Amino acid sequence: MKWIFWLFLALYAFAAVIFLIGTFGWFGQDKDPLSAVFLMPLGLPWNLFADRLGALGPLVALLAPAVNAGILLWLWR
Repeated sequence: MKWIFWLFLALYAFAAVIFLIGTFGWFGQDKDPLSAVFLMPLGLPWNLFADRLGALGPLVALLAPAVNAGILLWLWR
């Protein structure tokens, strides 16, 4: 479980960096509306619940995988 948690955390960090670079146009990149595409599968099912509640935004898309990371950390400990 330890390896799954660290792999998930690495993928989450990579997807979050890509999301922030694409959303805000950092490092001279064009703003890309599809920059959160890597965060969506990592945040399932929490981003679907937030979408049904009408609260899907950049902050929810960024924080939904953190819930899954917390669950993996809880399972590991």
